[in-house]
Amino acid sequence: MKKWLVTSILTVSTAFTTFAQDHKMDKFILDLMNKMTVEEKIGQLNLVTGGEAVTGTSVSTGVESKIKAGQIGGIFSMSTPSKIRATQELAIKQSRLKIPIIFGMDVIHGYKTLFPIPLGLAATWDIGLIQETARIAATEAAADGINWTFSPMVDISRDPRWGRFSEGSGEDPYLGSRIAEAMVKGYQGDDLKAINTLMACVKHFALYGAAESGRDYNTTDMSLHRMYNEYFPPYKAAIDAGAGTVMTSFNDINGVPATANHWLVTDVLRKQWGFKGMVVTDYTGVNELMAHGLGDLQQVSALSLQAGVDMDMVGEGFLTTLKKSLQEDKVKMADIDRACRNILEAKYKLGLFDDPYRYCNEERAKKEILSADHLQKTREVAGKSFVLLKNDNQTLPLAKKGKVALIGPLGNTGSNMPGTWSVSADLAKTPSLLQGMRDALGKQVDISYTLGSNLLEDATYQERATMFGRTIPRDERDEASLIQEAVEAANHADVVVAALGESSEMSGESSSRTEIGIPAIQQRLLQALLKTGKPVILVLFTGRPLTLTWEQEHVPAILNVWFGGTETGKAVADVLFGDVNPSGKLPATFPKNVGQIPLYYNAKHTGRPLDTTPWFQKFKSNYLDVDNNPLYPFGFGLSYSSFQYDHLNVSRSAFSKGETIQVSVDVQNTGKYDGDEVVQLYIHDLVGSVTRPVKELKGFQKVHFKAGEKKTITFQISENDLKFYNNELQFVCEPGQFEVFIGTNSRDVLKGSFEFKN
Repeated sequence: MKKWLVTSILTVSTAFTTFAQDHKMDKFILDLMNKMTVEEKIGQLNLVTGGEAVTGTSVSTGVESKIKAGQIGGIFSMSTPSKIRATQELAIKQSRLKIPIIFGMDVIHGYKTLFPIPLGLAATWDIGLIQETARIAATEAAADGINWTFSPMVDISRDPRWGRFSEGSGEDPYLGSRIAEAMVKGYQGDDLKAINTLMACVKHFALYGAAESGRDYNTTDMSLHRMYNEYFPPYKAAIDAGAGTVMTSFNDINGVPATANHWLVTDVLRKQWGFKGMVVTDYTGVNELMAHGLGDLQQVSALSLQAGVDMDMVGEGFLTTLKKSLQEDKVKMADIDRACRNILEAKYKLGLFDDPYRYCNEERAKKEILSADHLQKTREVAGKSFVLLKNDNQTLPLAKKGKVALIGPLGNTGSNMPGTWSVSADLAKTPSLLQGMRDALGKQVDISYTLGSNLLEDATYQERATMFGRTIPRDERDEASLIQEAVEAANHADVVVAALGESSEMSGESSSRTEIGIPAIQQRLLQALLKTGKPVILVLFTGRPLTLTWEQEHVPAILNVWFGGTETGKAVADVLFGDVNPSGKLPATFPKNVGQIPLYYNAKHTGRPLDTTPWFQKFKSNYLDVDNNPLYPFGFGLSYSSFQYDHLNVSRSAFSKGETIQVSVDVQNTGKYDGDEVVQLYIHDLVGSVTRPVKELKGFQKVHFKAGEKKTITFQISENDLKFYNNELQFVCEPGQFEVFIGTNSRDVLKGSFEFKN
């Protein structure tokens, strides 16, 4: 009784405090808006670039004069306390109402200390660790004057041809939702007015990862059933976690571009989900509505505002047309006021009205950025993100002795180690794989380096794939000479480490590919190295699932390292030489060939499922030339240890609303190394009012096991874990029989069953 009373008092107290704070903010902003002219209100809706990092053809001009005139609400891609203070002073000292500017940056997977690309972070399956990386990123970026990040990117993607696969968390709505929550909490902390926080921006709303044919910026077309069950959950999870802002996507959705989509931005986001924050477009998103065919700049600007968009990134359509549209009764003053209010509220919540220079402290920047503990943390996270795809005959780990030939175009290029979307990195000071391995191993191992091949055969393609400050030397010698040199290096070594795959800019925005294997010129190098008879370890760099059928068949050991961030080289050495036991698991399915795409674990059975052999049987849902199975399933990843699963137990055969059941399994580390295992729980709804996936991830635990140790791992399943959106878009749990699976990945599982009753 006493505990209930204390809880009730605390709940009432918290609610009253929140009410009082909201009332204070409402009064402040109302008083301010009453002083603002129409031009000043529209000015708040204008977001411009500071010029440090741009992803489009437009660059903002006349920024200083516009700040003084109250025509800019925010600036992105500007950093350092001195620059931001000087720019903020223009607004505070020389504009009429002294409204502070909000400063944003694409802080995607770290600031100066770079962590693995988001797809790599997802491969850790460690939610607490992922939240910690966002916390560190916020600490560093805020120390450099920034208070708003265009992250997390939570788009579900099942087509690895899409370049921005690298920027998200993979194919699964449950894993993606847990990561979205963690990133928002990591960036925003417990108090947005704290000087080490960033306001998060969930992107890209919505369905951007489902662009047709994997081609960036392309059309998206899907059913509401699929939207709500498979693609919307991570966005909603981020909103429920308190994300302050949302960014619209480039794509159209069933014929209406997201930036002009009233149903999406107002009906779903604001009304159904209760979002009360600020909505910003992506880079020139308003202007691009003209290319979509929605009208001239005045028309599309009005459409965007009416859809529920608050801030116009770079295009300045709002700035230059909204007043005219207001005069012509094409937009309402209420829409302008709504957008202005949402932007001012974001600034208020960040504490910028209390102290517009709160983020401008050069001493803090010197202390916080690239600190020793941050560098150590990114090394740790990188090692946990790597996925061991193959390890025949215990090729790995290597002994710390002898000669290692590091060969390949990605072996000595520091600028490619952080991966795409590392706009704030000092690429000139990022160690290469070669340097990182030498730093980690010292004189214990003799490491030589040989290029072996160019990144790509096409010089123009290589130039495009190494832009934005990334470089890979292009050797103009013929291919045979480069391979001969590499073979000689291999023959003089005890083991070969082949650093191959994609460069950082072969994935990312505007980096879609139709062929997603290791480039042919690198494959020919790999084939030559294997012919030497020396042990070959493929250290694979990639920002997407690749087709690796030949490599899986022929290469003895494959370690997928994604792009591991600032300390990639040291982290690779840690894993190759056994200081770290790999524990990463794939957050996305790897297909056998491009023709299988889209291929994902939580598909539907169809009316003619392929559940018998031979796989080429006619009149089943199959191909004639390849089976339906992936090369590597979702959740897959090996360890230097082995883990045995036994005795799956369901606590009871049935449960009802308001109750839970427990599902447990015994897991034993049967290897000789201590290691981490991600124990994964899936369910299958056997009968539903709509077709249901063959499996759905509903829980996971990353557990540390000492060599030989056995543990019983337990999950609880409640009614909420069984819910889905039916054809009326009601979020329901239907009674019936369910299968439950626990295993080391989505394929290799033990199975049980239970019933849910009304």
